[in-house]
Amino acid sequence: MMLKTTAFIYLLCLFACSKSNVDNGNNPPTKPTDPPAYNIAMADPTIFADNGKYYLYGTSGDVGFEVYESTDLVNWKGPVGKSNGYALSKGQSFGTTGFWAPQVFKYQNAYYMAYTADEQIAIAKSDSPLGPFKQTEIKSLAGNGKQIDPFIFFDTDGKPYLYHVKLQNGNRIFVSEMKADLSDVLKETAIECINASLPWENTEMVAWPVAEGPTVIKIKNLYYMIYSANDFRNKDYAVGYATSTSPTGPWKKYEGNPIISRATLKLNGTGHGDLFTDQSGTYKYVMHTHNTDTKVSPRLTGLIDMKFQAEVLQADPATFKLLKSTQP
Repeated sequence: MMLKTTAFIYLLCLFACSKSNVDNGNNPPTKPTDPPAYNIAMADPTIFADNGKYYLYGTSGDVGFEVYESTDLVNWKGPVGKSNGYALSKGQSFGTTGFWAPQVFKYQNAYYMAYTADEQIAIAKSDSPLGPFKQTEIKSLAGNGKQIDPFIFFDTDGKPYLYHVKLQNGNRIFVSEMKADLSDVLKETAIECINASLPWENTEMVAWPVAEGPTVIKIKNLYYMIYSANDFRNKDYAVGYATSTSPTGPWKKYEGNPIISRATLKLNGTGHGDLFTDQSGTYKYVMHTHNTDTKVSPRLTGLIDMKFQAEVLQADPATFKLLKSTQP
């Protein structure tokens, strides 16, 4: 008798379950599954805004520079460069290896990319942010020794300056005046701006201290240079800034440095990025972090809000997010 009762209850359950699976019009439609999102892994990143779109470039390999595209800084497509995903490809411009730290900007109705290759600096040109960026004469810029991490800044009078890093007794940030057509620098004008001389800038007390990744902006009458310090493999790689009343210095480091660090973001290796404004006018800093707590590469790309308040530059840790793409 007990077995018959159990069987009857089981049949009733099957009937009820089958009825519940019938769509009687009262069940909400099934929401389609969102496509998976993958962390974008670009070191030394930069974002260039143009005609309602954002373009993300960075160190992404030894054959050139890939580019991702977005309209909202949240949803990224890519790589979308015109050369198989690349905006600049080896062989079309200077360099055979070590394609690092690009900067893209628009000047006189053309697009330019300043970048590092073979531990030298070069500038290529294109008619689109997607490339292909090429040189009519394949060459690097003038200068003595190894130099990396270019950032071209146009002062309010239109005069261009090249901020860059020279590898001499450490990574040291210099500035040089440029020719108006951007064809080269005036190498005799090179002046040192920043070197890693403070405790937070050399936490491992190495013999080769590192200050690199300069970005420069002018707010009213004050120039701000944002830079990173420590070796990028160091967990304490971090971001600080200095100010000057002249594009060539002298530069005064902010006493509250670093403004982005492992202490503020709880992530290792935070740094080497670029400052830009979004469509609403908000300042943002794109940068990289270590892949995990125990693994440096491939470094991940992140974004954080910035603001200038009473001549002090501040980062908002609550706004930090990693950038993601629908492609692995």
